Amino acid sequence: MTTKTNGQPFLSDVTELRRRAREEIEKGAITEDYALDPKQAIELLQIALATEIVCVLRYTMHSVAATGIASEGPKDEFAEHADEEREHMGMIAERINQLGGTPNFDPEGLATRAASQYGPGDLDLVAMIKENLIAERIAIAHYRELIHFFGEKDPTTRTMLEEILATEEEHANDMHDLLVAHEGKPMLSR
Repeated sequence: MTTKTNGQPFLSDVTELRRRAREEIEKGAITEDYALDPKQAIELLQIALATEIVCVLRYTMHSVAATGIASEGPKDEFAEHADEEREHMGMIAERINQLGGTPNFDPEGLATRAASQYGPGDLDLVAMIKENLIAERIAIAHYRELIHFFGEKDPTTRTMLEEILATEEEHANDMHDLLVAHEGKPMLSR
């Protein structure tokens, strides 16, 4: 039995569902009702992937390079964030693969593909925290744009991006708290 919803057929006929599933099986997870251009979706996700790679590298470098008596807490926070950004990197790479693309891990051009920046390596602790907070703010704005783009046309990708966004917002809050603790003044208006 086939019914209509919003003028489109809604399939409740198992035979029809099975027939459609057998068509174009070489497309993997991309079915005929995927509402976006997979190539465009992959291109956008490649930018997000590059951004996560840069964040992994920056947080890792900061977790190693931070010095001083007050650096142990931030070093641990940087290392934890690097691990979470690595998880995001894996999620995005897997989604690119599901959409029929090949995740771009090539270091050449990484800095130009990423939304965020790596930053200088010779920073003091407060400058590291600020660089990470700036990078998180960039990532938050970027993920919000991507979530809007994927919307209802690709709810799987949107849901993944919403999960990543929530973590990026936590990271920004953590960096803000570290900045307040190390500069001795609140930054947020309350």
